[in-house]
Amino acid sequence: MNSATTGGLIPQAVYAKSIRSMLPQEAFEPDPSKLFVLLLNMTILLVGWGIAAQLDSWPRALLVLYLPFALVMANCVVLLAFIGHDLMHGSVVRNRRLTRLVTLFSQAVLWMPPTLWKHLHNRAHHNHTNALTDPDRCYLHQHPNVLGKRVQTVLVPSVEVTLPGLMVGLVTAWGVHACRYLVAVLLYPNRDCPHVTAQLPIKPADRFAIALELLLIAALHLSLVAYLGFSPLQLALGYFLPIGLGYAVMIFYIYTNHMACPMTGVNDPLVNSLSLRVPKFVDFIHCNFSHHAEHHIFPGLNSDYYPLVRTCIAKLYPERVGYVVPAMTAWRWLLATPRHYLSETTFTDWHGQEQFPCPSIAACDLDPASRGLLPHPVRN
Repeated sequence: MNSATTGGLIPQAVYAKSIRSMLPQEAFEPDPSKLFVLLLNMTILLVGWGIAAQLDSWPRALLVLYLPFALVMANCVVLLAFIGHDLMHGSVVRNRRLTRLVTLFSQAVLWMPPTLWKHLHNRAHHNHTNALTDPDRCYLHQHPNVLGKRVQTVLVPSVEVTLPGLMVGLVTAWGVHACRYLVAVLLYPNRDCPHVTAQLPIKPADRFAIALELLLIAALHLSLVAYLGFSPLQLALGYFLPIGLGYAVMIFYIYTNHMACPMTGVNDPLVNSLSLRVPKFVDFIHCNFSHHAEHHIFPGLNSDYYPLVRTCIAKLYPERVGYVVPAMTAWRWLLATPRHYLSETTFTDWHGQEQFPCPSIAACDLDPASRGLLPHPVRN
């Protein structure tokens, strides 16, 4: 495959080797303090659900007072996802049993068995980012028009999506993604699942572990629903609202990580990934998750040091700084382009009638003053 950026594609290992000596040794040490943050956010969620279990007895006029706490709980959901993600990469603690135990509960809110996450994210996505074998990439236009592809078309941000579809997608897209690969792994053990973008080979022992973890996760959610008394009000405010809002924030990051980027045969994180420019307090509360390309260069790095990696990239690879874009610019790119790959560097719509260059490629070719302008379609 060819890259539209000057100088061709650079493998992830080359970036890591050139930047490694510019980082302090402590950047590569685990940071157990984030385990405390994770447990703190779990506690806040438990307190929130404890309050939610009493909402049926509140005067209706006072229910609005619970909404700010639901927002705090939503951010806890985000942090459970982000710190659980770092924990699975070994940047928090490196005790495998402790990691599996904690992530079983932290990722339960995401309906994501840790064993599946290990294969889906750590192994497949990180080693084959935005390649044909990446389970996280968008569908090809040539892919059969199966249910998974149709669902993505109506839920994921694109020039084709409707506002209601986009709103529904923000709160459900993560669940759809998890469900697709749970179905693929558990129900298609010996054949290809047509609904996923890339197949995920799983050994029988790991498939069994995923099934057990999923049963435990389902039991935890059912227990929570029962604790909330199966009350529509308490479930709406205490369960669906914070989890849905948390999913929406999380999926905003995930959408902008790679969906505006080209497919690449060489795993070049500064071409197939985007990092976001967000306010510093957002980086603080979300553990620098906006530094996504930096994370792909050093997956096991303490996230506190991702800003330093960005500084190193600017010094060593100044021609590649276009990989960092304002968050809302990345979002506008997604809404202005379709989501199916016609080729490695071109998106097309459902019917293949319009072609758009990948906006991240276009941005890298613009001068800094013009960066962020929306790409224009080429009609067939």
